[in-house]
Amino acid sequence: MSPSSSTFWDAIQYRKLLQMILVLGIGGTFQAGFQVSMITFTSPHVKAFLNTTFQDPISPETLTFLWSSVVSIFAFGGLLGSIASGYLATKYGKKRCLLGNNLAVLAASLLLASSRWAASFELILAGRFLCGFCTGLAVPLHPQYLGEVSPKSLRGFANATASAFWSLGKVCGQVTGQREVLGSADRWPFLMAFSGLPALVQLLTLPFFPESPPDLFLRRGDEQRSREAMKAYWGAGKPWQIQEEMEDLWRQKASGGPSSAGGPGACWALFRERSLRRQLCLLTLLTTAVQLSGIQAIYSYTFEVLTAAGFKEDVIPSLSVGLSAFELLSALLCSAVIERFGRRVLLWGGYWVMASVLAGLTLTLSFQHLQPWIPYCSLGLIFGYVFSFGMGPAGATASVRMEIFDQASRPSSFVFSAVLNWLGTLSIGLVFPFIVVRGTYLCQTFSITRNNSNNNYTPLSLLQKTQSS
Repeated sequence: MSPSSSTFWDAIQYRKLLQMILVLGIGGTFQAGFQVSMITFTSPHVKAFLNTTFQDPISPETLTFLWSSVVSIFAFGGLLGSIASGYLATKYGKKRCLLGNNLAVLAASLLLASSRWAASFELILAGRFLCGFCTGLAVPLHPQYLGEVSPKSLRGFANATASAFWSLGKVCGQVTGQREVLGSADRWPFLMAFSGLPALVQLLTLPFFPESPPDLFLRRGDEQRSREAMKAYWGAGKPWQIQEEMEDLWRQKASGGPSSAGGPGACWALFRERSLRRQLCLLTLLTTAVQLSGIQAIYSYTFEVLTAAGFKEDVIPSLSVGLSAFELLSALLCSAVIERFGRRVLLWGGYWVMASVLAGLTLTLSFQHLQPWIPYCSLGLIFGYVFSFGMGPAGATASVRMEIFDQASRPSSFVFSAVLNWLGTLSIGLVFPFIVVRGTYLCQTFSITRNNSNNNYTPLSLLQKTQSS
């Protein structure tokens, strides 16, 4: 039996653990993936809503800025939510934080659903900000909770499911964003408010699961309940695993840690701990690599990216669904093979393939006007780029981030990683729309100059035409 198949067989034996993976995923990274992909389909409707809401006509530059604000305020809320996650989880526990977080998501959904009826652009901003805050709070807690309720033999598999739920959320956002479902001019507020449904599912199911065993022992000092939680997740027939885990927890409690007490200064204490500097450098490198890879631009602006690749508006929704489904497939494959190939191979191999694909994509985008089949080459490279990311860095980064820190320093390390992620997402959300406008202008200028040297377009008029479209 291959290692990957034995991993699945082992996972099936932990029925309660698999149920917990589903419950945590639906209210964790699933929400982030849904929010990232859903916003693409609301783009034309929200822009039209902005034109009708304001009394004075909106210039193309102002419209682009307002739309980028709708996209980026989600990341700003996520940044604040991630900063607060470590303190709140240490004080109230991960389970209570997630339950309260779901109530806040329901409130945000009400704001978004009523924005069109109230003709209020401010409700969209408030709802998006609150959704971002809740997502920023839940995303760091999701993999932490997964790692703490999983036995060591399945920890890599469980951590990799976080990226799988991210991809699943993207697929759900792409499907519900179709014009025939919730992506029409009349139903787009309900598309933005759809995140309340998975939050309600987690709110109703999570109370039936115990708190994580390390949290019960290290934070509350309750060894008996910690053992009972392990039995609930792993079964009573594995006493050696429970005893081994308890010994690790006793060693962690005896050694203490820079962030074991929680509180606002925990992250600063983490930086002062000399024994964790290598882990922090590795965490910074992995997180920065994900942001600089360009995957966030494809996530947030799939419509614009495919338009720049030369595809018409009527086929882009179908291509977006296929792209997200391809990413989900790669994430599932990553969770199946991560224990067999290891984290290092998936990271190095994934980034090498992504770099090669981006080099080819640069060439096809530059020469797509020469032949009608070149845009399809760009599409294939985009699919390959997403697959290589989901198969390698996406799942491996989540697993490494969980495994290189102990229980005491883990909350602060996740806060630090999440802050870096949200800062990158916020920057891309603000800057990328203007890059798309400028890039489209330059490509059209080059194409027009090449095909018609006596054209009547001026750079200024062409830029205004591009921004208006």
